[in-house]
Amino acid sequence: MPKRKITAIEYEINDPAVEKLLNYNINYLKRKHVERNAKLSNRVYNIVSMAQRMYEQGKREKEHFKRIGLYTLEEAYEVVKKNGIPISFRAFGGRVERKSIPSVKIGRKRFIPALMLEEWINLHKNYYTVREAFEKLKNYEKDLNLRAFIGRVEKGSIPSLKIGTQRWIPKDYLDEYIKVVQNYHTVSSAMKELRKAGIKIRRNAFERRIDRGRIPHVKIGGKRFIPKVVVDKVIQLERERMMRKAMKSNRSTSTKVEIDLSGLTPK
Repeated sequence: MPKRKITAIEYEINDPAVEKLLNYNINYLKRKHVERNAKLSNRVYNIVSMAQRMYEQGKREKEHFKRIGLYTLEEAYEVVKKNGIPISFRAFGGRVERKSIPSVKIGRKRFIPALMLEEWINLHKNYYTVREAFEKLKNYEKDLNLRAFIGRVEKGSIPSLKIGTQRWIPKDYLDEYIKVVQNYHTVSSAMKELRKAGIKIRRNAFERRIDRGRIPHVKIGGKRFIPKVVVDKVIQLERERMMRKAMKSNRSTSTKVEIDLSGLTPK
């Protein structure tokens, strides 16, 4: 007997968060960063050239350099603190040494161009570091580990901007992504909900329903997301189907027994 066709669930996904993620253009951000960085580099080059001339003329006090937009490490750290970026002085110095924060050397002293520092501060305002993004997302994806998250970033499932040796994840993307995580199930989490509800269905059978369009979903960064209300509807329909099957089974096994006593005579 052929299997009964599973009814497709009618549900239109009209979600601003999903639309933003699907249309997110990280390449545009990369191009804008390259253009902005080229302009900054030219301006910083002119400032450094001026600083070199001042140094040769004997103007070597930090106030002279600060006027043209060059901070000492201590001055730069104070600017960072005023902008509310939570970082220790030691960690900040480490970023400078590793060139995550650009610096220049005038004579024997190292200075940080104000323009480049402002750019770094703006990055922190508009982007998360990989660690920050992971910690934020882990509040909603409890089973997430750092290695798996880094894998998503490296594969481009979660867009990022690479500046120097460090990757930055756009805050507006991750914040919308978290909204999706809150309101949608992945295939794995949907399967957990089905099992908790006592629905016995194999994962490959469930995925076939998704692939054939019977279960509405969206694909973001290579991962399928199913609205939670749709998963609830799947559970409801499966329970109804199980009840119908049980009732049909009961009807087929219950038989009416009739005994003919007319041919029997007492001894």
